[in-house]
Amino acid sequence: LLILKITVMKEFMLLIRNEAGSKENFTSELHKAFVEKCEVYIEKLTMQGKLIAAQPLVREGCMISGFNGDFQEHPYAEGKDVMVGYYHIFADSLEDAIGIAKENPEFYYTQTARIEVRPVKMKEEVTGYVYPKNN
Repeated sequence: LLILKITVMKEFMLLIRNEAGSKENFTSELHKAFVEKCEVYIEKLTMQGKLIAAQPLVREGCMISGFNGDFQEHPYAEGKDVMVGYYHIFADSLEDAIGIAKENPEFYYTQTARIEVRPVKMKEEVTGYVYPKNN
């Protein structure tokens, strides 16, 4: 008798936050070393089949607010706390996702890094609607 255990991986977002200017005093060599560590981290997650997507965010854009068709557009204003990028990953559990987040190079190069680890909602319980995916 062969029993197979199938583990369904869950999706999580790792929302990378840091203080504005946290790397402004980096030398070009230190910045290059940081980016290379990020590339190694991304490659490791890719090889493990855990990475869906990862990208840094450009520090420009627009903030939109409004209600019922009455919208306001405001220029992106960088505050003290900045979302600098994200990782969309597969993990077995929240604890597994937290472990993956703790390996992020941000924690080894700045003292102000924070990562918000959030499960991704795949389906609406009330309506049964399944959110579309491209992959």
